Amino acid sequence: MDQSWWKRPSTLPLVLVVMALLIITVGGTIRIHDAGESCPDWPQCFGTWGFAVDEAEQAAYWEANPDQIDSRGADHRYTIFEIFVEWFHRLLVGIIAVPILINAIVAQKLKSEYGEGLRNLAVVSGFLLIIQAIAGAITVYFDNADWTVAMHLSLASIFTSLLVWQYIAMRVHEGAQWAFLSTSKSFLHRQKKRLISITASVFILLILGAWVSSTAGGNYNQSCSIGFPNGWPKCQGSILPSIDGPGILVQMIHRFGAAIVGLILILTAARIRVDARDAGEGEAFSRAAEVVTGFWILNVFVGGMYIVFADSKEFPEFISLLHLVFGVTSFIAAAVTLMMLRLAYLRKTDVIGEMND
Repeated sequence: MDQSWWKRPSTLPLVLVVMALLIITVGGTIRIHDAGESCPDWPQCFGTWGFAVDEAEQAAYWEANPDQIDSRGADHRYTIFEIFVEWFHRLLVGIIAVPILINAIVAQKLKSEYGEGLRNLAVVSGFLLIIQAIAGAITVYFDNADWTVAMHLSLASIFTSLLVWQYIAMRVHEGAQWAFLSTSKSFLHRQKKRLISITASVFILLILGAWVSSTAGGNYNQSCSIGFPNGWPKCQGSILPSIDGPGILVQMIHRFGAAIVGLILILTAARIRVDARDAGEGEAFSRAAEVVTGFWILNVFVGGMYIVFADSKEFPEFISLLHLVFGVTSFIAAAVTLMMLRLAYLRKTDVIGEMND
């Protein structure tokens, strides 16, 4: 059944994964440029379908629509680039809707071959895209409130993970012979709670990071000062600083959250490694847990460099974008461990076709 990669039906969800990650990256670019309100209305942008809106046109629009004036005041103006980034983000969401629809149609046509479960997964991905669009509109309506940004990113990460799940499951149908599929049920059962804890903790940290980065317009990022070591790994020159304001509190919640998640990841990965060694199987699960832990370590370092390389004038926002990308990647990598677990279970019962029922 296996064939050239470009002929496989599984290539379509893989392409959609790439597109989804691009949308998330562009969304992160919007945040670091503070361009989340650069199109005050939705689905249009300053009452037009384009992005070339100069300052005079922005002023005229806000004069005609005072209820949509920017949260930074009626005198705030956006550059064409900032408006373009928001406009392009919306365009990408519209574009991906086409292959998402094709994905559902193809899954329906191949239901007898790949199973009803995968067809349902493709349909759910389509509905989740619609929910994502609605979440985007809510984010615009509430002027990028911290809870809307966290919701938007969380939904995007789940959407991307579902597409990864579809790709991996379809590859199993197409004949992929991955070693983890032959893991015993007893080993899988022992790792179930561990892998759930890894995925849940990384997801919670992702939501927390989105909340921190958007609270008070992202201004709390500098609450712990800057530079090494006073800004990071310390905060205001202390490991346990005095909580003099909400900014320091938010920063310390994020940092302690990252430390707790890191402890969970390191201990869990070590337990899976020992179990795999003693059982003589499950090496793939051990490596997968270590990959997730590795992404966490890398992202802690990247987050620290955002503070270390900042100066009195500005923060290196491209590092903030990397922090977001690695955070999302960490969650997807963690989710993959659960996908592996589910597929291995189903291989034991010969019901791969019903993997999503």
